[in-house]
Amino acid sequence: MTSTGSSDPYCIVKVDNEPIIRTATVWKTLCPFWGEEYQVYLSPSFHAVAFYVMDEDALSRDDVIGKVCLTRDILAAHPKGFSGWAHLAEVDPDEEVQGEIHLRLEVVRGTQACLLRCSVLEARDLAPKDRNGASDPFVRVRYNGRTQETSVVKKSCYPRWNETFEFELKEGAAEALCVEAWDWDLVSRNDFLGKVVVNVQRLWAAQQEEGWFRLQPDQSKSRREEGNLGSLQLEVRLRDETVLPSSCYQPLVQLLCREVKLGVQGPGQLIPLIEEMTSTECRQNVATNLLKLFLGQGLAKDFLDLLFQLELGRTSEANTLFRSNSLASKSMESFLKVAGMRYLHGVLGPIINKVFEEKKYVELDPSKVEVKDVGCSGLHRPQTEAEVLEQSAQTLRAHLGALLSALSRSVRACPAVVRATFRQLFRRVRERFPGAQHENLPFIAVTSFLCLRFFSPAIMAPKLFHLRERHADARTSRTLLLLAKAVQNVGNMDMQTSRAKEAWMEPLQPTVRQGVAQLKDFITKLVDIEEKEELDLQRALSLQAPPVKEGPLFIHRTKGKGPLMSSSFKKLHFSLTTEALSFAKTPSSKKSTLIKLANIRAAEKVEEKSFSSSHVMQVIYTDDTGQLQTAYLQCKSVNELNQWLSALRKVSINNSGLLGSYHPGIFRGDKWSCCHQKDKTDLGCDKTRSRVTLQEWNDPLDHDLEAQLIYQHLLGLEAALREKHQELSAGAGAGSVPTGPGEAPEDPLAQLLQVLHDLREAHASSPAGSPPAEPTCLLPLQT
Repeated sequence: MTSTGSSDPYCIVKVDNEPIIRTATVWKTLCPFWGEEYQVYLSPSFHAVAFYVMDEDALSRDDVIGKVCLTRDILAAHPKGFSGWAHLAEVDPDEEVQGEIHLRLEVVRGTQACLLRCSVLEARDLAPKDRNGASDPFVRVRYNGRTQETSVVKKSCYPRWNETFEFELKEGAAEALCVEAWDWDLVSRNDFLGKVVVNVQRLWAAQQEEGWFRLQPDQSKSRREEGNLGSLQLEVRLRDETVLPSSCYQPLVQLLCREVKLGVQGPGQLIPLIEEMTSTECRQNVATNLLKLFLGQGLAKDFLDLLFQLELGRTSEANTLFRSNSLASKSMESFLKVAGMRYLHGVLGPIINKVFEEKKYVELDPSKVEVKDVGCSGLHRPQTEAEVLEQSAQTLRAHLGALLSALSRSVRACPAVVRATFRQLFRRVRERFPGAQHENLPFIAVTSFLCLRFFSPAIMAPKLFHLRERHADARTSRTLLLLAKAVQNVGNMDMQTSRAKEAWMEPLQPTVRQGVAQLKDFITKLVDIEEKEELDLQRALSLQAPPVKEGPLFIHRTKGKGPLMSSSFKKLHFSLTTEALSFAKTPSSKKSTLIKLANIRAAEKVEEKSFSSSHVMQVIYTDDTGQLQTAYLQCKSVNELNQWLSALRKVSINNSGLLGSYHPGIFRGDKWSCCHQKDKTDLGCDKTRSRVTLQEWNDPLDHDLEAQLIYQHLLGLEAALREKHQELSAGAGAGSVPTGPGEAPEDPLAQLLQVLHDLREAHASSPAGSPPAEPTCLLPLQT
């Protein structure tokens, strides 16, 4: 897309034309790799997910390279997920439609003739076609060779017309009624905004129909041949989940919790059976769901301890311990991401930032050194290979030393539940391998998770761990990779086998050896936490409302009638807890409450034209007098905007008085900028989107959803579980599996089968779509 024959590509993901995700830009390439994963919670009524590949341009509008659109029907046809390469299609403006139109349609029977009456009432969320971020919409109604038009509403994507048109209707007429929305332009041709085609024969039978109709693209034109725009590799899976009330899941949750509390191993125990029957491809998701469920019940440490014992029980060779993708390994990875991400940011963040800021050329492998990349300006000559290697070693030693020092100082910063879990792991390994030859094994067990599966991946891909907003360039990426290798060598306790693989890492050995001693001292202190200290730390934390999300935002609350410019936003540090949304001048200064959580009535996006700025959200809340107020907050990116909206919506989901509609504009002067209504208390012109959220690592736990996901997984294993029960029953001479209500099986597996039966019955009797049993669509995305 540039004169140099390259592009600066990034992706925008839209759900029904609403931007939800923006990937990082990969600079100067036609073959970008993003590797970014997201999970989106969708409204059950969504229609399509579109992936736009864009070319970033610093001086003008970003160019669209092409798009891939996956409709709900396509996703539903791939229950195991859509995976593979998809050709990019050219973006046709006439197909880029969005929004809905409110129509009232009637068949009026007169004495002389029948009339088809079409009332065009209003529209919402129309595509902005003009540079001012809006459109000038009008509607064209066509039937039986006649065309009538509404008036033009200037500068609005939420117009109201309230105009009625009549057409003569002949009985048995087969022609359809076509309602088209257009953007009026004075100079150029009008832009198409979408259309609705109404079956008149069906209307004749119904006599009257009124409602919101989704605008459809114009597909009457023949499709152009796909050009050589490239392809996009995707992994997308749609899951429809009907989440029942909490009480329905209590038997399942209590059964699994009892198993974890008992911690008894045996052929009839549930956790070992679940691990045994879960395929490798499903294990990560199951591990995450189980971990979150037990974390919500305060049993994460006990669950992981049970998994440690199971793995140690079947491990005979010390050097294979926790090296496989077992349920223990996957659950521990999920645990560290959920419970330890804030800790990771505190320790690793400053070092990663320094690597990005310095942008030094670093290379230790002589076969990869590029002397021409580095000049020595002071001597006015290129550096020799030896000088490049020595300078690189110095840089890496400095980064590794800084990281190890930060880690050594971080014992008290590590969450109590993480420390207690590592204590259990350390003890279990020492009990299983007590010999002097295995002296380092308990330390290696801890570092296999802390260093190899947590810190090292975060160093190699900081964007994926939310440490940076953008991917590293090639030079920085190589520095991070070498640093991660050094951390792995320290985590492996500088074993001879790891050193032999890459002898060119030898210049770092003095720092690695010193790091091993530091790391062992750190782990000794880390696991030295007694039950009382753990409880005291947890109790101290429970007295403070933990932050659900925090970070810098720009705030503006409307006052007066003057124009609102982006410069009127003030930057503050915001913190959202389960009690309130607060702000402070800096992260460490005293916080002031802006909005009490119970007072939030909606959290929605604001039209770009309102402040001439992107990524603005509004939080609508009630003040102390019960009056509705609005706070406008600006984020720095579309991802941050959706993550803040997600967090605000989730923590206020059970509030009373949540709004069903809102104004996406602002009340400026004497009218709303979106729909031009003059009554400030007028009902909103758009529907709230509380069900569309972007999952983030620090989101509040959703216990019922996790229980539903575990139930669905177990349902897929039900036949194998029943067969296993029959096998165990035959061996023990036990009775058959009860399937009717009122029976109380004693062994855990029979109880689990009964619980699955009861939950299946509850789902069958649940009225579809009625709250709280409304389906939740989960959409994991990977580009």
